[in-house]
Amino acid sequence: MTDGIIVKTTGNSYGVKTADGEILNCFIKGNFRIRGIRSTNPVAVGDHVKIERQSDGTNWIIDLYDRKNYIIRRSTNLSKYSHIIAANVDLLVLVATVNHPVTSLVFIDRCLATAEAYRVPVCILFNKVDILSEDELTRLSEWKRLYGQLGYPVFLMVANQLQQSDASCQVQNLQWVTLSFLQNFFAGKTVLLSGNSGVGKSTLLNALVGKDVAKTSPVSSAHDKGMHTTTFSEMYDLPSSGRIIDTPGIKGFGVLDMQREEVGHYFREIFRVGRDCRYSDCVHIDEPGCAVCEAVKNGNIAFSRYESYLSMLGDITENKYR
Repeated sequence: MTDGIIVKTTGNSYGVKTADGEILNCFIKGNFRIRGIRSTNPVAVGDHVKIERQSDGTNWIIDLYDRKNYIIRRSTNLSKYSHIIAANVDLLVLVATVNHPVTSLVFIDRCLATAEAYRVPVCILFNKVDILSEDELTRLSEWKRLYGQLGYPVFLMVANQLQQSDASCQVQNLQWVTLSFLQNFFAGKTVLLSGNSGVGKSTLLNALVGKDVAKTSPVSSAHDKGMHTTTFSEMYDLPSSGRIIDTPGIKGFGVLDMQREEVGHYFREIFRVGRDCRYSDCVHIDEPGCAVCEAVKNGNIAFSRYESYLSMLGDITENKYR
């Protein structure tokens, strides 16, 4: 028996790194898949597992150690199932862009709510800030202020310039971070990169790892959308300390395993204000004495955040992912 950590998934097999640094190609038996785990993948990158090595060279994953946490998205093919993106994560880094391509606030909020639900700390990295128009920079400033006030670390960057200079730059009083800052911020952590295709995750990954481990691709000029360059999740060691997990571009986060009354718990300001609602089971739609609805009306809760909350609530009401 050998212990290891899953560092790569390829659909039907897993790369498992042992304590001596060897990476073994491993498989899981069919009965492992049906242990009551409501997901398309019973194990994921970041999982600590026990493997059994056979004399014929086949390696089987036979046990899964307890997880500190994990984060999921809805499965693209089986809507009533989840897909575990990664496990045992110290920090989820959401890479987003105001334009080229546009990252919607609904996507950002769904990601943050999912991370809150599974107790994964988050920071937001807004990329490509050097190519924004004045109006877009104003919008970026508003987004940075919105999420910063909610307590999320928010940083700006230009991923394709990280390796060229360690001097920070700024435009319209918005300063973007250096490679050394990010290396120090991620040191000693298991970091998960997430975001839509085309936002610059692969470029950031290559800069952090110090070599080209991921393919990069330009954004489609016809649709202003990114093209997938990462097919499977994979973990890389950072040069100083820590690990970073690269994932395929994600289109959306679902609300699997959430009840209607739970959704508001994962929007920090809605949870805080909701404690003042007249009714303890208030879901903040049109109930009398709803403190959240009142806060939205007077501007103390951003309307964009409330819209994202209603969107997630609607998924449950429509029984979308059950």
